[in-house]
Parts: sequence; structure tokens; C-alpha cells
Amino acid sequence: MSLVNIGRLELETVVQGKPDAPAILLIQGLGTPLTRWPASLTGTLVEAGFRVIAFDNRDAGLSTRMEALGLPDVKRLMSVKPFSWALPLVRPTLPVPYTLADMAADAAALLDALHIEAAHIVGASLGGMIAQLFAAYYPERCLSLTSMMSSSGNPLLPPPSSVALHALFAPLPAARDVDTLIEDCIWRQKVLMSPGYPASDEALRAMFTADYRRSGFYSKGVLRQLATLLTAGDRRSLLATIRVPAMVLHGADDPLINPACGLDTASSIPGAEFRTIPGMAHDFPEALGPEFATGILTAARRAAKG
Repeated sequence: MSLVNIGRLELETVVQGKPDAPAILLIQGLGTPLTRWPASLTGTLVEAGFRVIAFDNRDAGLSTRMEALGLPDVKRLMSVKPFSWALPLVRPTLPVPYTLADMAADAAALLDALHIEAAHIVGASLGGMIAQLFAAYYPERCLSLTSMMSSSGNPLLPPPSSVALHALFAPLPAARDVDTLIEDCIWRQKVLMSPGYPASDEALRAMFTADYRRSGFYSKGVLRQLATLLTAGDRRSLLATIRVPAMVLHGADDPLINPACGLDTASSIPGAEFRTIPGMAHDFPEALGPEFATGILTAARRAAKG
């Protein structure tokens, strides 16, 4: 791992595979570190002959924390009803520290810093939204697109379940010691956990303990990224401009971003393929790594065929 300077900030980055291999860029979701990508996914992609780049987004993991930008008024954002992942009327009156377009620009700048002209772009959840904008704004740099457990931003799509909303927006516990914070992470994660691939409490505790030891828990960064997500707007008109091979993967049991959101994403991208994964919710089970890789490689091989 190493911090890569992209101008006014640094992104913690891991690169696997041969330097001359075609590149796959993995973009993570809300507050999620690069370490959450399953080893079975990255290993399969490297074995298939690709150079795999994963990084911590700004305000996550070991990348630059955007403290100087202050905190958004998430409570006011959430006061808009009904809930939607796209609030296009909010942004003019409730500015946010940065936008999805800024985060897509980070990804492009990272490729610049690594001297990579173009890559296959993969994003999950919030990262899927960033990947979509990358494909639309940097078409010459995007070889293929894979959007996982994400949405088009269509405000008419089904909202998250009430249980998932509570897990996402419930306040942090009053006690802020490490053990209490880790237990809080566990109950939230169990709401989003794939029913077909459940993780034990012990495995979840080990995962969040590793997260904490690596970079601590940075709730301010999550709030800034959350505001970015909430004000992202409807991307369907941009998705319609994408001309690279595209794959949309979605868990059939996702309580946070309804599978209909994935279907709408695929329907908005010309020629995109949509695959639902039974038993998957809104997480990254190690057992599903090879299936994720199959979807990504299908889009990449379509691109190679021209």
C-alpha cells in the first residue's frame, strides 16, 4: 500500500498484478475502505491477467480527510420527503463539501498519477455512482463499466427498507470507546448482510477491529460522503451517453438499495447487462468474489472484442 499524490489530496492505493497488464480500477462505497474488496475477487482478476487498482476514497480509510471543508447539514437533507437517493432540488440551497463529480475526478487523477491511460472501471454502492459518472465524463478513459449494488438516481425508485434506513442513519452510541463502536458497527452490518452468505459475529468483529487498527473510525468523512450521495441527482441522462460495455450486478436481497435500482441503472445504459445474485444483500461475501469477478470480466472481454 502507498499514498498516491493526486494534487490537493492523497489516496491510499494498492496495486496488484503485472505493470503492463490492462487495468481494472475498483471504487468503494460510503465510508468503506479498500480492504473490504474480497481477496477472492482481486485474486481472480489478477489471475485472469489484469492489473487491479484499489484505493480509499477521499474521507475514508488512510486517504486525505477533508477537514477544511466542514460538515454538511445532513439533518436538513434528510428532512426532504419522501426519501430518495436523488434530491435534485436540494443542492442549490444546501451546498455540500464536494460532489460525485469531484470523486470521479479523483479516480481520473489517480490513473494519471499511475500513468494509466484507460481502465475498466468498477464501483460498488456509492462507488457505483462514482463509476457511472467516470464512464460518462471520461469516456476515453473508460474501457468498460461494472456498477454493483448501486442506483441510477431515479427519484421514483423504491426507497431503502425502514430497517436499512435505521441502520444507516441511527446516531452513534453515547459511549465512544473502541469496543462499543465496534459492536455498533456489527449490528448495522448485520442488517445489510447477505442472508445466503452470513458472517459470524466473530468474523464481523475481526473485520471492524482491523478497520479500526488501520485507520480508526472517521464519522465526519462518512457524513460528507453521505451528503454527496444524497444530493447526487438523477443520472439517467448521463447513463444514456455511455457507450462502453457495461455490467450491472445487484443482490436480490439488498435492503438498502432495492434491486429495482440496479435494473433501472442497466435499463438506462445502452446495451448494459443486468445480473441479480440470489442470497446477496449489501455487502461483499468472500464466497461471492469469483461471481463478482465473472461479471467484471464479462464486460472487460466484451470491450476487448470491440
